[in-house]
Amino acid sequence: MSGVHLFVPMLHRRDAVGEHTLALRDRLRARGVASRIYTELPDPATATETSHYLDYESEAEPDDVVVYQFATESAMAGWLAARPEPLVINFHSITPPQYFAPWNNAIARLQVEAGQQLAALAPRASLGIATSAFTAEELRRAGCPTTVVVPVAGVPVPAEPPNLDMLEGLNKRYSGSGHRWLSVGRWAPNKAHHETIAALFVARMTSDPGAHLTLIGSPTEPAYAGALRRYAGALGLSDAVDFVSGVSNEELTAHYRAADVLVMLSDHEGFGVPLVEAMSQDLPIVAFDAGAVAEVLGGSGVLLEVKDPRRVALAVHELLGDPGEQARLIERGRVRFRELGAEDAENLLVEAVLGVPRPGVTPS
Repeated sequence: MSGVHLFVPMLHRRDAVGEHTLALRDRLRARGVASRIYTELPDPATATETSHYLDYESEAEPDDVVVYQFATESAMAGWLAARPEPLVINFHSITPPQYFAPWNNAIARLQVEAGQQLAALAPRASLGIATSAFTAEELRRAGCPTTVVVPVAGVPVPAEPPNLDMLEGLNKRYSGSGHRWLSVGRWAPNKAHHETIAALFVARMTSDPGAHLTLIGSPTEPAYAGALRRYAGALGLSDAVDFVSGVSNEELTAHYRAADVLVMLSDHEGFGVPLVEAMSQDLPIVAFDAGAVAEVLGGSGVLLEVKDPRRVALAVHELLGDPGEQARLIERGRVRFRELGAEDAENLLVEAVLGVPRPGVTPS
């Protein structure tokens, strides 16, 4: 039986691309469509759910469609370009190499190669699915003839209920202290967590001596992640900055509920899942205007044109000191959350993929 099969360099849980891939597979199967996930490299946590991409050679069926989750360099790109099946590129944007070059030149070179692979693969695609208008434009520039925009699937909607023990513990820990800043995202140079730490330092030296920052993510680039910890220590913030990894969805919700503000100063965002998560938790947002951030926010947060630490600290202080503005932005966030269609993203994604023409098959 022919199917829609998904290819991703490595399948990670609690990762935007990984959860998106799993959500698409599960929804396809729920529609009665055969769907398997193939990877170049196995992740021990998901190895039982994937096969090596070369295994597809013997498992391919007539009228299959293949979907490539494109975010980084992979040997699969050239291999897929040579396959006869209709190809869908599910594009999650490519982090520009200049952000990695000072920290890890090997990753920077891979990102350069990823851009070259996209330019070679995009013209061959039957369809390009972008997570935002920003990434759709990247696909068009690469030569993709047909694109649609579907928001990231796999964001829990409604969000998982909080881990109540953790929420209680967080509230007790920070009771009576300053405001609680939250930043969610991979510890990678383009996420600019060092600038959030610098802004927290300014806030503690000026308007909010007890302010605290929680960074939730994983160390995508170890040298940068290590430097973040050293930087916080050098600024005397070791007790004011928490580095948290490996949280469950319920624990993540607890952190959103315990925080006073989400601060996102990323230099490059193809979508920005934490923005959507914060909207769903009625958490005010202060973010830098980069990539798709303004598009996703849609006026539901404080959007910064510059991110000088003093400017960021002031923006957070002014927002948290103005209950009326907080209420206005939270309400706008609720509306924007519905406008983005996150609740129906999985269905929209499936419909887009099943609409790809296959010889001898009538689209669903």
